[in-house]
Amino acid sequence: MTEILTKIVLLAPPILLALTLHEFAHGYVAYRLGDPTAKTSGRLTLNPISHLDPFGTLAFFLINIGWAKPVPVNGAYFRNPRKDMLWVALAGPVTNLILAIASALVAKFLYQMLYILPDSGIIPAIIAPLFEMIKASIWINLVLCIFNFLPIPPLDGSRILMGLLPDKMAETFSSFERYGFVLILILAFTGILSKMIFPVIQFAGNLLLS
Repeated sequence: MTEILTKIVLLAPPILLALTLHEFAHGYVAYRLGDPTAKTSGRLTLNPISHLDPFGTLAFFLINIGWAKPVPVNGAYFRNPRKDMLWVALAGPVTNLILAIASALVAKFLYQMLYILPDSGIIPAIIAPLFEMIKASIWINLVLCIFNFLPIPPLDGSRILMGLLPDKMAETFSSFERYGFVLILILAFTGILSKMIFPVIQFAGNLLLS
């Protein structure tokens, strides 16, 4: 029980931050491109409660992959809907990549602090769990970044791909969106999704911490 509580305490802050900034980035870029939908619906906020999907958050603890409640975006406000939607979609995973890099830099600094400090004392006792939390932040943000880059509707990667495809191909591809979430769940709970993305996450994590 203590181990579970420790895991929750260490993972909850970086999960909340990663999910919140991911969705905020979508809404902010959409707003800058002329779409006020996220703002008028109260989603252009850094309040985690506004963005959390209970099932998606729980999934992080159960299957190591999760998601937030998607920010509403209305492409009708955009001057160039397909191109602008591409930038909106790109904003989320890029934000997570930036957070992963920033977390890696902080983790390296904390590691050096632990190396030069004595083994016991109040400061090492505070820095040690903080170090573990920051390391978790690297992993969580890489998961969100790489997972969302998959070209499976309704993930961000599918929006990016549709912005790059010719019109007819993009229209055909978008017709598969109704099946996308079911496909993601099947891939996740069969373990196929983990085998697809975790080697990439492991490589990226090792690269950031090297």
